[in-house]
Amino acid sequence: MSNSRASTALLMAATAVADRLGPAVSDRVQRYLNDILNRTVALQDDGTAFVITGDIPAMWLRDSTLQLTPFLHFLAADPGLADTVAAVSRRQLAYICRDPYANAFNATPDGAGHADLTERSAWVWERKYEVDSLAYPLQLAWDLWSATGRTDHLGQFADAAAAVLTVMEAEQDHAARSPYRFQRLTGPASDTLAEAGRGTPVAPTGLTWSGFRPSDDACRYGYNIPGNALAVMALGYLADLADALGTDGALASRATELARTIEQGMAAYAVVTAPTGEPMYAYEVDGLGHAFLADDANQPSLLGLPLTGWCAADDPTYLATRAYVLSPANLYFYSGAGAIGIGSPHTPAGHIWPIALAVQGLTATDPAEQAALLDRLAATDAGTGWMHESFHADDPTRYTRGWFAWANAMYAELALTVAGLSTHRRPVRAQVTP
Repeated sequence: MSNSRASTALLMAATAVADRLGPAVSDRVQRYLNDILNRTVALQDDGTAFVITGDIPAMWLRDSTLQLTPFLHFLAADPGLADTVAAVSRRQLAYICRDPYANAFNATPDGAGHADLTERSAWVWERKYEVDSLAYPLQLAWDLWSATGRTDHLGQFADAAAAVLTVMEAEQDHAARSPYRFQRLTGPASDTLAEAGRGTPVAPTGLTWSGFRPSDDACRYGYNIPGNALAVMALGYLADLADALGTDGALASRATELARTIEQGMAAYAVVTAPTGEPMYAYEVDGLGHAFLADDANQPSLLGLPLTGWCAADDPTYLATRAYVLSPANLYFYSGAGAIGIGSPHTPAGHIWPIALAVQGLTATDPAEQAALLDRLAATDAGTGWMHESFHADDPTRYTRGWFAWANAMYAELALTVAGLSTHRRPVRAQVTP
């Protein structure tokens, strides 16, 4: 990798990928990781880093976390990479302190972004509240600490953690306790919340509410199950980091209690009966008797539950869920001459997301399925050499977003996994019978 942030660890990984999977795959991995480091990550003078996903000049808390996924395997061996991840983590925590309800931010307080009916500052590009936007920065902060033992990225951790806890706790009783409102007066209905910006009705369940999905589309029902699963895991990371920093114990205790109540809500409301009669996870519920059975390509997803540590890849409830979401029963599942996979209402109907294909591979237990999906990703790049946000199932030359670094990162992560080079692991949650 000939660039300003090349590293010995990544060069060695590229050589290993070439030896095990061939030069074409190795070339993609090198180009994708180079592009992420040198075109999407901008180091700042204050020791932070601003990260774009590609062709939008804003930093999403979720996307900026997941773009770094393939680098996590090399942090212990490469202090330079660890410094970059630390810089991203510092900025994420600072953004949470500025507005824990925002999902995307500007590099400077220039007021760029969407003019919506909600409380927002000049730092905020978009203020769609998504619980995963709070959970993923906790995961990244924990990933860096667990891989290296360093804590120098946690200067604003206590303040950010307190803000996360306050919001997640309030959103367990959205109707009575939440100050959050959001309306967008232009665009599709999925870009705004019903009920004058409050969202569709929900009842308290122990789960924590989210206005929008990881796709940035409005939730049909306010309790997004993949988001709540990730929140449980992230609250455990919060408690770990609070203990590591030697806080007064209040943060860790609050996080542990909140995780416990959300997990109880998951046990009571998240599991429904699949058409086959087996228990499976719903995508969204409202505590009022409604459940939405589907899955979206964006992360966190039901398909990606093992990647968060919520469950093992061979968990029976997960396998029943996986079978459902990878079938025509899933509203966002598409099959065509080019590929078969999961899409999103965020993109045109019939479009499959490379991210979802990568997640399918990363959660597969069959190495042959993993390798086949890696090949399919390369075959559906429309000859550009890059992953896209989505492509039409029948015609991959019809695609959205020519520069979407998150998808490139997920290809690289799957390639490292198929090559046997992925080493960073998160603990799997102790299973509780629903």
